[in-house]
Amino acid sequence: MSDVSELKKLVKDLQSVTTNEERVSILQILKKNFQVNESILRESKAGLAVGKLRTHDVKEISDLAKEIVKKWKNEVERAKGGSGSKSTANAKSTGAPRKPVVSATPASGSVTPASNGKSEVRTAKSDGVKISVSGDTMRDRCIELIYDGLACDSAAPTDLILSRAKGVEQAVFAQFGRTSPEYKGKVRSLFVNLKDKGNPNLRESIVSGEVSPEKFSKMTSEEMMSEERRAADQKIKEENLFKSLGAGAQEAETEGFQCGRCKQRKCRYRQAQTRSADEPMTTFVTCVNCGHKWKFS
Repeated sequence: MSDVSELKKLVKDLQSVTTNEERVSILQILKKNFQVNESILRESKAGLAVGKLRTHDVKEISDLAKEIVKKWKNEVERAKGGSGSKSTANAKSTGAPRKPVVSATPASGSVTPASNGKSEVRTAKSDGVKISVSGDTMRDRCIELIYDGLACDSAAPTDLILSRAKGVEQAVFAQFGRTSPEYKGKVRSLFVNLKDKGNPNLRESIVSGEVSPEKFSKMTSEEMMSEERRAADQKIKEENLFKSLGAGAQEAETEGFQCGRCKQRKCRYRQAQTRSADEPMTTFVTCVNCGHKWKFS
């Protein structure tokens, strides 16, 4: 197995390359030539770097990243399963008492294989993490919720995820000062956004430390959206605006505009005052040929 320093170098290269061909080449090397365990992933931060590419626009890159993350999760799980069995056997043979749990007992560095051969969603329960750190049952439950949101598809170590979850909960509690309905609602909102399967970059950015717990705790639902979701919502807003203006405004035909999609010039347009009175009117244009719509001021 290649050493950690070589893996670190490849991770650095992966983060600095500018072409998709280079990214594919590095990902293929990572997939074929590297086996990992929890300590290697923690030291190299390879899981975080590769995980961010699972939503890449290029399908080949996103598919490779998903395959590598899945492969590494399984390798970590096998390694942890083996060491766990040995530890249990040693404890029984020596008669040593089991150490009491104070905050968390990370029994797994990744997901737990299900009986059907597929990986289950990773949670505090599947990781063997027992949270009892705040002295308040409600707060401990909220930390567990945030942990579940961060861990669901992560290959990061349990102690790192737990640290981030505790940091987020502490930041939310600091805002409200008590476990009020507002506190619970904020934690619930953060959890729902973290669990969004289409937004892995949000989870990765918090686990990696790119977004601090304090900043995340104050983000709105719109700020937590993925770029894809934000673009889709903006498109819906623009379409609704076109429809609402079209209900009362009469369109004129012109050849004064060229469609950016089909390059034809036969268009319909209308103007409306969508901002303050001292701002220019907004022109809404629809291509008669292909139906493409755009606006400008």
